Amino acid sequence: MSAADARRTRIIDLAAELFDQHGYAKVSMEQIAVAAGVAKPTLYHYFRGKDQILRGIHESFIDVLLEQQEERRRLGLAPADLLLGAMTDIFGLMETRRGHVRVFFEHHRELPPAVREQIRTKRNRYQLLVREALAEGIDSGQFRAVDPDTATLAVFGMCNWAYQWWRPNSGAGSAHTAQKMWDLVLRGLLAGPDSRSPAPAPAQ
Repeated sequence: MSAADARRTRIIDLAAELFDQHGYAKVSMEQIAVAAGVAKPTLYHYFRGKDQILRGIHESFIDVLLEQQEERRRLGLAPADLLLGAMTDIFGLMETRRGHVRVFFEHHRELPPAVREQIRTKRNRYQLLVREALAEGIDSGQFRAVDPDTATLAVFGMCNWAYQWWRPNSGAGSAHTAQKMWDLVLRGLLAGPDSRSPAPAPAQ
């Protein structure tokens, strides 16, 4: 990474923290410059406006998720492992990029329309990767026969809003928390034989 890229990344990270603490609308370019320890003209050299920084936060967040999940697919991981990997990634980012998480989920509407559409395309691609993992598990009989679209929304519902209640210093690490959530997805709350292994898909 070049020195310029490293500085851009640092500015994005600091801005994400400010947006998380105070809200996107209340943070000025001047505040970001002060936090980054650069003159305001220098900040404008790297970003023409606050919306470009917002774009950088969204891209750095979704690109990590996409790259890691696509790599798992290339490696041919089983559906359950693909699902665990995706959930672990999301919780991991809550630990390492907490400011990015809130901005990504709460401030996508402030992106310029063209950029918002680009990010939406990436978000849809990531959602499709998770859906494909669930659908493959259903088709193979590893997961029971449920609607994959509903299952996908349920997984994201469990993970995406966990930043509202989960804290890195809560005593349970991100990987352990993701594992517990994954176990709830796969096994549910039923006791007995149904809790030990997914039911086979019914014969077609």
